[in-house]
Amino acid sequence: MLRLELVDVTKRYPGVTANERISLGVQPGEIHAVLGENGAGKSTLMKAIYGMVRPDSGVLRLDGEALVDHHPRAARARGIAMVFQDFSLFESMTVAQNVWLGQDRRLSLAEVTAELHGAGEVYGMPLDPGRAIYDLSVGERQRVELLRALLGRPRLLILDEPTSVLTPQAVSALFASLRKLAAAGCSILYVSHKLDEIQRLCHSATVLRGGRVTCQVDPRRETASSLARAMLGAEPPHLERPPARPREARLRVDRLNVDVDRELGTPLSDISFTVHAGEILGMAGISGNGQRELLAALAGEGAAPASGSVRLGGEDVTRAGPRLRRARGLRLIPEERLGRAAVGNLPLWKNLLLTRPELARGGVVRPALLRAITARLLAQHAIKASDPDALAGSLSGGNLQKFVVARELDAEPSVVVVSQPTSGVDVGAATQLRQRLVTLRDAGAAVLVVSEDLDELLTSCDALVVIAGGRLSPRLGPTEMSAERIGAWMSGLWARAAAPAAGASPCSS
Repeated sequence: MLRLELVDVTKRYPGVTANERISLGVQPGEIHAVLGENGAGKSTLMKAIYGMVRPDSGVLRLDGEALVDHHPRAARARGIAMVFQDFSLFESMTVAQNVWLGQDRRLSLAEVTAELHGAGEVYGMPLDPGRAIYDLSVGERQRVELLRALLGRPRLLILDEPTSVLTPQAVSALFASLRKLAAAGCSILYVSHKLDEIQRLCHSATVLRGGRVTCQVDPRRETASSLARAMLGAEPPHLERPPARPREARLRVDRLNVDVDRELGTPLSDISFTVHAGEILGMAGISGNGQRELLAALAGEGAAPASGSVRLGGEDVTRAGPRLRRARGLRLIPEERLGRAAVGNLPLWKNLLLTRPELARGGVVRPALLRAITARLLAQHAIKASDPDALAGSLSGGNLQKFVVARELDAEPSVVVVSQPTSGVDVGAATQLRQRLVTLRDAGAAVLVVSEDLDELLTSCDALVVIAGGRLSPRLGPTEMSAERIGAWMSGLWARAAAPAAGASPCSS
């Protein structure tokens, strides 16, 4: 008997059919991938299985039983757990409290706290159960979601982009745990754009395109290229990256120190690096090692540095706020798509105005102009949205990411700081986003890419540094970068690296 069976499931929204007559089956103990480009209908289908979306027609069965009167609470009671691409956590509550709310409440908060300690070690995702969610990085929040689902001991586990902000070490540990769950009979639906992960982990895969099933394959017998072709219906784009031609310094950070209570974040210690016009500098690191604090310091959003300086071009902007830094050509693209980069219940044209106040000339908002610019961005960047009035929260995660990137790059910045640029983005769109950063570099901009995806960094960047424990490693040039070295340095293991010349900053040039 199939653990999960879908027969002709259809879901329509005004102006779009998200899922059309989708049928698939998942065996007990099977890890089943669902593939498709951004907007293919994957997340809608997963939400239907979890009870968050009611299909217009079709049948869903769990262990042969039709899922009627289906909603998330009933899903959890039936043994279905889901980890969302966009997190569902209460910011003001602790890790343990959030996990406790997701359980059946037979356990006390103290018992859940104890289980979290043990599960974090077992699954290779350690967390402090007493920390508040608002103090956690995006990667740490992802761990909370994963652990909450795993502690429920589900029969069917749905994972929507679960590794988008996890390090290779954490991904390996998670895969080992998922294989153990599958061996014990748990079925897993795995949604991801990382084709190499699907080949490593999954037993079968259903490919969606335009809301329909196009094929079902064994990913272990496919290549990354053949899977990409099945997703896109064409050959995936190729990244064109000519050698960099670095010029003058555009962003210079010198001996930056930021004091933060260690229970609330990661203090920054003697951070120094330079990004030149015409280069892409990558910054690798395990989530929670100071990236959030550094990005806030670069954007002018965080507490004033205890010492050190941030310079844009030749101007010291250490004490300047975000508006002045944007006026000087700095654009920041954060990893948090909803809530920070975009407001979900505002239309796209109003989201455009959030970081582009210059478009409201003389303080006068002109909706027709903003709608026209938004429509141009949607068309130029192949963003799947009905029109400029579509709510930001109605877009798929990948399409919202494409919109945020398009909005910031359209401002023609001289310095771009982007965190997790291709998180949750399909293989074709990811290459297109990387190509835009390369094009921006070649036009003379300075680009800093902060990411936990080593493949992304090695593919896109001209030089690389690693952040760990609020400190920065020596700078690695193109011939020095390797996944093995970067992986080791992400644990802070660069102390034995060759020391820089006396008086030189190890991460600047």
